[in-house]
Amino acid sequence: MTNAVLCAVDISNGDLDTHVLKEAAKLADQEGAQLDVVTVLPDFGESWVSGFFESDFHDKALEEAHTKLAEMCVSTLGADRNEKIRHVVATGTAYQEILKTADSAGSDLIVIGAHKPDLKDYLLGPNAARVVRHSDVSVYVVR
Repeated sequence: MTNAVLCAVDISNGDLDTHVLKEAAKLADQEGAQLDVVTVLPDFGESWVSGFFESDFHDKALEEAHTKLAEMCVSTLGADRNEKIRHVVATGTAYQEILKTADSAGSDLIVIGAHKPDLKDYLLGPNAARVVRHSDVSVYVVR
């Protein structure tokens, strides 16, 4: 029995991950599991890089990402379903943050898309491949 499903999406990809989110919701609903959705922002914390941004840039980016993530969930799954979703915005390296989020949320399954738009028929994306390789739980890869 699956208690929690973590769906990893990239909000910067527009509608590219909506089919991944739909598949994750379907899997969570079949098992009566909690659906968590995560997106990861790149880390600009290096002192020489962060100096190019306003001091509150990260906070604003987190807030905007959370809003976009919720909007994606509403437009893809509906407002009622969105009310039951835990939205997570992490900062760092995508695959590492996805694995950390899965661990801290107690996820039994990670759902992630395998897309490199130009090579989708041949390769997993680098983040999907790393999540599959390093995960302690099952990973469902959506093509």
